[in-house]
Parts: sequence; C-alpha cells; structure tokens
Amino acid sequence: MISGMTEAVDVSGVVEPAEPADPIEPIEPEVIPGSPIAKTKLFFQLHWKRGAPGQATPDWVLRFCYGMWLVAFGFKLIGSTWDMSWHFMWIRDTMAPPHLINTVGTVIIMVLVVIHSYTGLGCDKRSLRLMQAGTIVFLVAAPLDVINHAVNGLDLTAWSPSHLMLYLGTAIMQAGVILGWLKLAKPGRLRTGVLLALWAFFLENAFFANGQQEYGILGLRAWERGTPEAEPSLLNFAAQQIKHPVDLAAVTHFTMPIPMWVYPLWGIAAMALILALTRKTIGRPWAATAVAGAYLTYRLLVWPALLGMGFPVPTVPFYLVFVGLSVDLAFRIGREHRALTAGVGALLVTAFGYGTLWVQSQLRPWFLGDAHTESAPPVAYWTIPLALGLIAVLWWAAGPVTRALAAHRAAVSSV
Repeated sequence: MISGMTEAVDVSGVVEPAEPADPIEPIEPEVIPGSPIAKTKLFFQLHWKRGAPGQATPDWVLRFCYGMWLVAFGFKLIGSTWDMSWHFMWIRDTMAPPHLINTVGTVIIMVLVVIHSYTGLGCDKRSLRLMQAGTIVFLVAAPLDVINHAVNGLDLTAWSPSHLMLYLGTAIMQAGVILGWLKLAKPGRLRTGVLLALWAFFLENAFFANGQQEYGILGLRAWERGTPEAEPSLLNFAAQQIKHPVDLAAVTHFTMPIPMWVYPLWGIAAMALILALTRKTIGRPWAATAVAGAYLTYRLLVWPALLGMGFPVPTVPFYLVFVGLSVDLAFRIGREHRALTAGVGALLVTAFGYGTLWVQSQLRPWFLGDAHTESAPPVAYWTIPLALGLIAVLWWAAGPVTRALAAHRAAVSSV
C-alpha cells in the first residue's frame, strides 16, 4: 500500500490503481481519564505517530490540547502581569519569580507546538505555521532581551524592540491557536467559550505595553509625594543611566518615557480594531464587550493581589469595556454593511473611548480632591481626529479579511 492506494490486478497483467481507501477514523477510548497526567499518557499511547496537519482529531484530544493552550497562556498572563509590577519596584533579575512563571507557560507552549508539528493533530497547515512562526519569534526575542539588559542595563520602556518582538511572537502564536480552534472545533457553547478566552488573551497581549504609562504615572506621583514605590537601588540605577542625580527629571525619565499620544491611540484605536475582528470571528452579539469585560475583570482581580503583596499597582482601563460596547453597537447598526459599520464604529469608538477615558481621568479630583495620585495616565486629546480617521480607514480596509473569516466560519459550521 502506498499513500493509501490499493492495487487491482486483472488477468491481462495490467496493474490499475483502485479508488483511494477511506481514511481511518481515529479511535476514541471508552473512558477518558480526568487527570491531565493520565490524559497525557493516553494521548502518547494512542496518537504519538507522525502525521500531516489537517487530519481528523478525536474530540477529547482537541479539547485537551486547546485546554492546555489556555493553561499555558494563563501562566504567561500571570507571569507578565507580575513582571511589569516587578520592574517598577526592583532592578531586573533574569531568575525573578515572574520570569519563572512565564517560563512555565513558554515550556508548555513549546511542547504543544512539537506535538502539533509531529502528529498533525489539532491543527491545519495554516494554523500550524502560525504557531511555529510565533514560537520561533518569541524564542529568538527572549535571549535578545536578556542580552539587551546585560549590555544596556535597565530597559526603561515596555516599547523597546526586544519587548515588541516578544509581543509579536506571542500574537502570531495566538493567531494560530485561534485559527486552529475555529477550524476544528464543533459549533456550540464550548467552541464559543474557548474563542472568547483566546481572544481575551490576544487582547491582553496587545494591550500589555500600555501598562508602561498605567504603572508609570502612579510611580511618578508616589515619588512626588515622598513615598516612592521603587527601591533606592532601582532609582539610583535609572538615574545613573542618564548621568543624572535622583531628582524629578530622572524619575520622570524612568516612569513616563512614552509620549502622551501613544496611550490613547493604542488603548482605543488599536484595541477597537482587535475587538472588531473578535466580534466578526466569533459572530455573536456582544462578543467584543464580553472579551473586553473579561480582560477588565482580570485587571480588577489582580489589582488587590499586587497591592496585598506590596507591589506597585497600575491604573485600570475601565474605558476599554466601552470600546468593546461601541464595536458591538456598530455591528448592530451597520448590519454587515462594511462602509456603514466602519464609519459608525469609528464615531462610536472615538466618542465612547475618549469620553470614558476623560471621565476616568476625572475620578481623582471628583472623589479624592487634591490627593497626589491619578486615576488615569495623561492623555493627548489632540489625537481624537487622528484616531477617528485611523479607525474608519483601517476598519473599512479590513473588509476582505473579515469576509474571509466569515466564510470560513460558515463553512466550518455547515460541516
């Protein structure tokens, strides 16, 4: 037998190829163990064999595999959150606990990519290539980041090239996981729930760099009121990098090195486009609001945890839920009309996003008076017309992508 073909021999001695043999259906065990360790053993007993991507995957294998993807992203989420706070308190340490937690997630991801690549289960060719490419970019960026810190000392910004490579690698990898689940999972609540979770992880990874300003403004205000959050060694180290004494200029350079126009454009305009793609991919009403709400809920839960451990805390982007709500309303009003949806979406996102961000910035004077703190980072409001134009143009231009995703979703649902 060669490549699934059988041969038929007639009396004349001529060998003719017969019809391709039916593909062998995967064997489902009668009892699926509940323990992850037992499931792992069962998987390797039954399915550890070379295969091409796109082949039939048993339901329990698909659920187990993508469940482990969620666990891996969960480790990376907790590690990166703590890591951002850690950097505003202590000098960087490669073996710091946040890095170790993040590494656990990275190791799980590497194992999953190897399994997908070798067995071909739980993915198609496109999703597998994205998983592989994202992992490679991340693994290249990680040692570059270590080298960057070793050569240049403290990295003052979440927007540095090595950090951006880490975010990019994670985003590519997450896009592959989303496409794989979208392609193979059966329609239903589980499929929708996992998609919501995967998009929430994607949104968090994209938004993460804005934490620079959210932690930074509170760190600056803490130093100004005489209760610095950062350890003296960190402040001295940061000041020495710019050959300056530890004063307001040095602390501002450490905590707030990013221009004020970056925060709203990234937090509102860029996140709106991601949430629009989320809504189109999932295809459910209020999906964008749900994903933004899930991310905000996580931020609200982790805030007191960091505070209780004595670590710096950030401002919380409450406005992001209203960005998600604006996206969902645009889809309801536009009714799948691309230009109308993009135009209405740009207007709603800009109005609700900047409006609620401004309201959030006023919470401190309204409720705390002259207290020397802030409820939001400083914002350049001259970016409003720029955000409006960017959202409208990019949302409209993304039409071919969203139509392809919609067609893909419809094809999968009809199976």
